Amino acid sequence: MKIDDARFEPEARPATQIIAIYGKGGIGKSFTLANLSYMMAQQGKRVLLIGCDPKSDTTSLLFGGRACPTIIETSSARKLAGDEVRIEDICFKRDGVFAMELGGPEVGRGCGGRGIIHGFETIEKLGFHEWGFDYVLLDFLGDVVCGGFGLPIARDMCQKVIVVGSNDLQSLYVANNVCSAVEYFRKLGGNVGVAGLVINKDDGSGESQAFAQAVGIPVLAAIPAHDDIRRKSANYEIIGKPGTAWAPLFEELALAVGQAPPVRPKPLSQDQLLALFKGEEGAGAPLQPASLEDMMGRPIVARKSLEVVYDQA
Repeated sequence: MKIDDARFEPEARPATQIIAIYGKGGIGKSFTLANLSYMMAQQGKRVLLIGCDPKSDTTSLLFGGRACPTIIETSSARKLAGDEVRIEDICFKRDGVFAMELGGPEVGRGCGGRGIIHGFETIEKLGFHEWGFDYVLLDFLGDVVCGGFGLPIARDMCQKVIVVGSNDLQSLYVANNVCSAVEYFRKLGGNVGVAGLVINKDDGSGESQAFAQAVGIPVLAAIPAHDDIRRKSANYEIIGKPGTAWAPLFEELALAVGQAPPVRPKPLSQDQLLALFKGEEGAGAPLQPASLEDMMGRPIVARKSLEVVYDQA
């Protein structure tokens, strides 16, 4: 009698959600991701956090201020020694969260985007597409516009994007640029969408909420500008732990991140973005063209040109 081999196949696991998180440098992506990934793990999810910022600070909060060896540093050292990179050289874990840093070159010694590409090539060789995670969270610097940092959007390497911003023009300028990149690649046939905005250091002034409404994306969470959060974050403390004062905030964020569908944003023009920050009386100054006399700082005297006329032969 022939045995039906199908009975012995393992149960198919749900597809991994790969989510790219973008935001202005210093806006709090690493803080948000460390606490988000920790809470997801406490909710029983398998989470991989990958730092794609050349500063390599994504995982520092997760590991209490300790830096992880980066893929770029490790692969260079291994290559000099004639060895191959192993997963235990670059991936580390804490309380159910797996984490690694791609790293980047020193200032003036290479392209940060190329470092991103090299990092992904390395983890793909190590079996990235076979790893069994529920979520892979990618921490990307949003105010660097070279191609390497747009890789997940340009190549459909993630299903959705989340932007982290605050109630200031520069962070929302970056968030709007990310929405523009998503829309650009959607027009070229891409499938990545924006799942929403996380507002960090929310002071209640409302610019971030207005931005999200204008571009057509939801607000997934608003993390308040609170001294307790600032102090604990500065001391490398995880605040997204079950049973703590801030746990409900990150419990809701973890659920929202998993459930929010990717949507096609409507990026704003420069004037529309600036209008979010205008006061009630702000109408904008007129654009008065400058003349050549303005540039020279003196009247321009017309001079006859010296023209050479040749007699016809």
